[in-house]
Amino acid sequence: MANFNFNKVILGGRLTADPELKTTPSGISVTSFTIAVNRRFGTKGTAEEPQADFFNVTAWRQTAEFITRYFRKASSICVMGSIQTRTWIDQQGMKRFATEIVADEAFFVDAKSESPLAVQQAAAMYSQNAYGQAAPMGQAPSYMPDNYGSYGGQSAPAPASAPANGGYAAAPAPKFEEIADDDELPF
Repeated sequence: MANFNFNKVILGGRLTADPELKTTPSGISVTSFTIAVNRRFGTKGTAEEPQADFFNVTAWRQTAEFITRYFRKASSICVMGSIQTRTWIDQQGMKRFATEIVADEAFFVDAKSESPLAVQQAAAMYSQNAYGQAAPMGQAPSYMPDNYGSYGGQSAPAPASAPANGGYAAAPAPKFEEIADDDELPF
């Protein structure tokens, strides 16, 4: 008989509260949060309240930092990980059990325009360009690599009057062909 062990969970739902980043005494980042997942079944044509299941999730290290940075209460999120159970004895001597999902990966689900306002405001805090200047309203922040304009490992000579963007002249944006119909996309 083969020994088959498989523990993989994929959950998609909404956060019930803002995730809070904590650090262990050894300096490892961790966050715990709850995801509400609507049940897919119900009676058609009735005015039943939708039902949801609530899952406790824990994320560690970079995954915890990513979640606490970009997700807020009511944000849609998809997590992949595994189910783990814990047992312990509480202060009254009772044996306690906990089952939780340990998230290895987390993904955005909503488009930026569909995400809750709190997430958009949090993203605005990080929407400065590489030189600390705020991006124009409604525009994504621009990015210019540190070695932009270098030739063969050496920097290009700076113009006589260096622009305020760190001495690099702005390059024109590349011209991309506009595809009017999604059917022409290669994927």
